[in-house]
Amino acid sequence: MSDYFYEPSKGHGLAHNPLKALIAPRPIGWISSVDVRGRVNLAPYSFFNAFAESPPIIGFATSHERKDSINNIEATGEFVANLVGRDLAEAMNVTSASVAAGVDEMQLAGLEAAASTLVKPPRVARAIAAFECKLTDVYQLRDASGKRIATWVTMGEVVGVHINDEYLRDGRFDIVAARTIGRCGYRGDYVEVSEVFEMIRPA
Repeated sequence: MSDYFYEPSKGHGLAHNPLKALIAPRPIGWISSVDVRGRVNLAPYSFFNAFAESPPIIGFATSHERKDSINNIEATGEFVANLVGRDLAEAMNVTSASVAAGVDEMQLAGLEAAASTLVKPPRVARAIAAFECKLTDVYQLRDASGKRIATWVTMGEVVGVHINDEYLRDGRFDIVAARTIGRCGYRGDYVEVSEVFEMIRPA
């Protein structure tokens, strides 16, 4: 067996950067926030995941520049992470457009907003699930030499969870029925969950 090796600092030598294709699929955090004037922002982030269970901590990262989401969350201390199913994929894609600060991407994508319970930012009414979060950290990443890079991580404690009960079966979330989508690595590539398998960890 042979392998293809490259050092990212020296280039990958392939037609397209494989990193995001290798670390995939990645769940999409569809982050809703409000600015200090109460204006809604909604943007999808594929560098998103859960990092702690008790208390539940989730987070997302954004690269190249500080986005409105981060500025809003730092100013207000709150956000909502909505989960995307296949039926909302196209609307999610609309909200990824670069628009001026203060533009309501929910309205832009024709989405219905629903009031959150414990935080001010609204949630996407038809989302599979929504996690209401209180900000815990925003920090800029560093490389191995200690130099700051143009990537910011935002973390929040989940204080409330909404689940679309259409996808609850006998007390369990049915990810296949929800048709949860994830981001793959190359331009425009996504995946839909259509099958799961069970494997029990050894005792």
